[in-house]
Amino acid sequence: MFSTDSLLAQTLSFMPLLITLLIVAIVLWIANYLLIVKKADAGSEKLFSRQLIMLALTLVALLATVFALPVSESSRNQIIGLIGLVISGIFAFSSSTIFANLLAGIMLRMTKPFKTGDFVQVGDFFGRVVERGLLDTEVQTEVRDLVALPNTFMITNPITVTRTSGTIISTSLSLGYDIHNSKIEPLLIQAATNCELSDPFVHIVELGDFSVTYKISGKLEEVKSLISSRTRLNREVLNVLHENAIEIMSPSFMNQRKIPDEIKIIPPKQQVSNESNNSTVDQVIFDKAEEAEQKEQLLEQLKAQLIELNEQLKLAEDSQKDSLKSQIQDLTQKIKSFNNTEDEKKS
Repeated sequence: MFSTDSLLAQTLSFMPLLITLLIVAIVLWIANYLLIVKKADAGSEKLFSRQLIMLALTLVALLATVFALPVSESSRNQIIGLIGLVISGIFAFSSSTIFANLLAGIMLRMTKPFKTGDFVQVGDFFGRVVERGLLDTEVQTEVRDLVALPNTFMITNPITVTRTSGTIISTSLSLGYDIHNSKIEPLLIQAATNCELSDPFVHIVELGDFSVTYKISGKLEEVKSLISSRTRLNREVLNVLHENAIEIMSPSFMNQRKIPDEIKIIPPKQQVSNESNNSTVDQVIFDKAEEAEQKEQLLEQLKAQLIELNEQLKLAEDSQKDSLKSQIQDLTQKIKSFNNTEDEKKS
């Protein structure tokens, strides 16, 4: 039989552990509610840093629990060593687990090869970035679908990012040797100019057995219209060459009908305008990416204004502080209302 004093001593020895577990449970519950649950609809882009903080708090809580165990110093060191071994094993085998994507996500945040709204080409996938998450990156493709690419895929494949300051778009076509290049190149330059491309230039890509391959390129300043601008360039090339009686057809073309040599296969000019459709093509395809970029830019502008007002408050005179405090309060409420509105849209 245990004596009352012995039982009380054993109970008291577990009190630090019980108190630690209680504190750890309360802290983790509050942190999880404030960082994750309350912002569950904010998207993986915003939750990235919060999830990292929650992971760090969990590791700290685990260590605090170990230190509170009523065991000898040597046993406690063995437990800590075991935990370190397990964590090391997880990272060692992380190439095929969720931790690989976690580390890849951290790497992408450090190197910052792209941002929300950018056009990216990764492997066979092309589109605009919607969200940069903890474990994956969401990209909206040319057919408006959303593709979640694992972060390990993003760091193991070359990433081509379209520069927001402008990019080069081009198209290629083959023409016969019977047309001199001095006649072709000005017309292709004209087609690129009609598309409002700056600094257009022409390359003679290949001298084939039956035809010459030309490539017309130019700088597109507004990259958000990338898809429609490529289509427009192809259409302008067709229109300009046909209007100047240049046949776009392989010299090896053979038709079942007998056509005199002096007749060229050129469709008659039509008064058709397709510009109205192209104006919204890119917005329809990349609607979610466009919305995510605009939201991020707006939040950055509001936060920058808030920082500027706080700096002004520090240097302001007493007569100006009340007005600045009112502006700061209104701007803070505006940011909060904006976030709440976006969360309601997603829920």
